Amino acid sequence: MTGPEGLDQLAGETKLRDEIGRAARSIGAPDDFVAELERPANPEHGDLASNAALVLAKPLRRAPRGIAEDIVGALDRDRAGVVSLDIAGPGFLNFRLDDQLVWDGLRALLSVGDSSWGRSETAGTGRVNVEFVSANPTGPLHVAHGRGAAIGDAVAELLAWTGHDVAREFYVNDAGGQIERLGESVEARFQQSRGQEAELPEGGYQGSYVVDVAARIVDSEGLDRLLEMDPDDRCSFFAAAASDLLREEQAVDLADFGIRMDRWSSETGLVESGAVDALLERLDGDEHAYRDEGALWLRTTDFGDEKDRVLVKSDGSLTYFVSDIAYHLDKRSRGFDHAIDVWGADHHGHIARMQASLAAMGEDPGFLEVIIIQLVKVMRGGEEVRMSKRAGQFVTLRDLFDETGTDVARYFFLMRRAEVPMNFDLDLALDTSEANPVFKVQYAHARMCSIFEKAGEDVNAVAVAAAAGNVDLDRLELATEREVAKALLRFPERVAAAAEGRTPHVICTYLEEVASLVNAWYHEGNLDPARRVLAEGPTRPARLALAAAIRATLGQGLRVLGLSAPEYMERRTEEAPNA
Repeated sequence: MTGPEGLDQLAGETKLRDEIGRAARSIGAPDDFVAELERPANPEHGDLASNAALVLAKPLRRAPRGIAEDIVGALDRDRAGVVSLDIAGPGFLNFRLDDQLVWDGLRALLSVGDSSWGRSETAGTGRVNVEFVSANPTGPLHVAHGRGAAIGDAVAELLAWTGHDVAREFYVNDAGGQIERLGESVEARFQQSRGQEAELPEGGYQGSYVVDVAARIVDSEGLDRLLEMDPDDRCSFFAAAASDLLREEQAVDLADFGIRMDRWSSETGLVESGAVDALLERLDGDEHAYRDEGALWLRTTDFGDEKDRVLVKSDGSLTYFVSDIAYHLDKRSRGFDHAIDVWGADHHGHIARMQASLAAMGEDPGFLEVIIIQLVKVMRGGEEVRMSKRAGQFVTLRDLFDETGTDVARYFFLMRRAEVPMNFDLDLALDTSEANPVFKVQYAHARMCSIFEKAGEDVNAVAVAAAAGNVDLDRLELATEREVAKALLRFPERVAAAAEGRTPHVICTYLEEVASLVNAWYHEGNLDPARRVLAEGPTRPARLALAAAIRATLGQGLRVLGLSAPEYMERRTEEAPNA
């Protein structure tokens, strides 16, 4: 991980893990034994804990308590970097690290620099394509699209932070029946705008946005030109023009939501490129493809799918499955080593068939990884907010973040696991106090910035001095200061875990935990002026160094989620005395 020695060394974990392993092997543990470490839920139990004795009970055929006692007897405490240890319960080992390891870690943190802290330079595994949102260009983005956008963007950023070469992509589904229905819906609204009777097609698009789109096309193309068209040709024209307008609107909404795409791929463009025809030609005579009753099938059951899949129907029309396969093969041909798709909950069943189809085409099915995003309910006053005035059938993403602000909307989408349905609590989202989790984190960051403003100190100069060893961090004698420092050192580990698990909510949880610890430390100045960060005396430089490390960590944590890290917030002046 980023830093002179890496996260494990910063927190003292590698030394301890290695020494437990050496001690365990000296009493008969297998040569390949590696001790696992975790952090006790209760800090009073120590800094780190290991269940090594319990794990070794079966291979050593001994009671874990006795094994734990032997490990303690064989452990070199100086080499392990611990000042105390005890055995709990049936054989758990609890360790307290030498404070010097914590302070060395804090210096290493400050030496890295704000923009690099938490980043990894060695974990890259090639090029990764992250495709997300990919909404049909038939209407505004809704809140479920917003959740997918926030999570997809955060996953891409986490992967980039951990050394991967990442590209963000939006796949525009601009072909098929839904686009035809869009054209027919615009045609109906066009006729209605002229006072003609016209009904929306079955399965058509109801929202008032279709009226807006029809009016915009008339303004752009001119009424006379549209009236001169054959009705069928006009429907086709409306379909293409409306989908282009709505895709552009989606792009603007995403940009305003803080989402940037490196590439917009088009289903129509894929077909026009010849990729679909090339796939069908490749399948002609392939051992995994066959014809039955005039239809072309892919034998995906050979690769774990529950049934074979139709590619070309008996009437010669293509299923959506064909372009999906061609699209993912196109990603592979562009040099990506891994593809991560963010799909809606209704696409869960599509995962196995897509992976099986890739295997049938000679690709590693593991090339495709899918994150499923569950649905979102927007709640106000305990009741579901059911629709947008413009969309008519759903709450748009634009309506949501216009009301809550981009940071709040993104954070709320990110703070729950993707696979869990979520209720978006508007009442909490609009609360500007620390009860709102994103404001809690941002306020904590702003407080640290305000400390340096009030002190008249340059935060970078403080960080450089502390990193060089010119600040006596042993002066951080409060228990809260030690807990804050330990929590900060876990940041790179949390980034790595969130990237590996594709779980941005891990960072949200971490930031809230750090903010709670920081607030507890900061507010000690309410009870004892000597504990204020800027209290005169020998502790002041050390506390400023800790504030600089907090500022760097909270700022980086917000940035990796795509959020702002404000240096000033209105509540700051109310709390300045505590500094």
